[in-house]
Amino acid sequence: MKPRRYQLSKEATAIVFRDQPWIFRDHLSSAATVFNDGDWLKLVDGKNTVIGYAIYDAEGAIAIRIVRRGDKKPDATWLKGVLKKALEKRATLSKRTNATRLVHGESDGLPGVVVDRFGDVLVAQSYTRGADALARFAAIALANELKIKHVMLRPALRRKGEEQPARVLRGKPPAVVAIKEDGIEYAVDLASGQKSGTYLDLRALRRALATGFAEVKQLPPPPVEVAKVKPDKHRGVADPSQGTTRAPKVVAKPAAAKAVPTARLLTPVKFDRVLNLFAYSGMLGRAAEQAGATEITDVDASETALAFAKAHHAKNAAHHTYVAADIFKWLPDLAAKEMYDVVIVDPPAMTSNKQQVPAVLAGYKKLYRAAAPHVKPGGLIVVACCTSRVERALFRSTAASVLSDDFAKVLDIAPEADHPVAFPQADYLKIEVWRRNE
Repeated sequence: MKPRRYQLSKEATAIVFRDQPWIFRDHLSSAATVFNDGDWLKLVDGKNTVIGYAIYDAEGAIAIRIVRRGDKKPDATWLKGVLKKALEKRATLSKRTNATRLVHGESDGLPGVVVDRFGDVLVAQSYTRGADALARFAAIALANELKIKHVMLRPALRRKGEEQPARVLRGKPPAVVAIKEDGIEYAVDLASGQKSGTYLDLRALRRALATGFAEVKQLPPPPVEVAKVKPDKHRGVADPSQGTTRAPKVVAKPAAAKAVPTARLLTPVKFDRVLNLFAYSGMLGRAAEQAGATEITDVDASETALAFAKAHHAKNAAHHTYVAADIFKWLPDLAAKEMYDVVIVDPPAMTSNKQQVPAVLAGYKKLYRAAAPHVKPGGLIVVACCTSRVERALFRSTAASVLSDDFAKVLDIAPEADHPVAFPQADYLKIEVWRRNE
């Protein structure tokens, strides 16, 4: 597609040079209204110098997604170089599992594009119409490189515009595919599962559960250096599937990367009874069973998801109980005598805009207040947040406001290598582990 020329304002030009991945709509002039959703743009500054190429989004707060900076157009050679770097990041992880996110959108230099590997199947997703071609090309190029038989394109559920069906680009992908993580077999619902089939970003938590939290990657406090530039007025989101919101008031860059430390809990965790809230397809329940749990209660509003869990994620059916219920109503009515070694609270994003954040935080607090009394002394409560609209510091203070009197935070689980955090707004997934006082 031939790119259309668009001259940026001084403020928008500065955003490009600050390596921000997005230009927000109120940074644009009225001249941008002539563009169609998905148009490719050649971005020029006030001196008519080409400073980058991008994709235009007609709806939402994000108006322009930067594809390549500088005066060179994105081409096949450039894209193959981007994909090569992405694979190199995941080289170590690929030795532990055959299910990885090979491309993580803006954090891997391909805005609006996700490519996930599930064994011998690749699933590509694009979160904007203009990224469709990038997603297809990236998926086929990766399939050729990795010799993968089956490739499908599955438009993101939260994508703007008309909903589109999944398309097979190569082979005959199965409806359900088996994957392995650290020797544990899981199943992925390619036909109708969430995201590209399942939640690959929760792998670190599954590993922590499967090992009884004996060893887990701990997120270090991120050192930050503040860029000496005029701050943006807007804040973006981490994962394309999380929609859009406002940009940070301070432009920050992570300082030099440090090795992620391995953390150990102060004393071993006894795994017997586990309550898995918002269980979805039961992968976390399967991981808990691997650690020795013999009474696992998976609770979710979806009977379909629980049926999948029962069919695929129960090594011993006698160890699992499945409850289809509205957790916000079910949990407060749970009998006081029901006590667990581990309680997992991993709700969905529950928000589509910044204005909903206070209600989301109130929902978190309600869940934590109802769940905490059911954790045995010395037991654990795992709390998670999957939207960048709730920033890490805000999530931490929300959990602490409910848990800090009776619990101590012992772990802050780091993201896996296939979900890199390349810019501040990419920090969308937060997972904390709190231990109840003896």
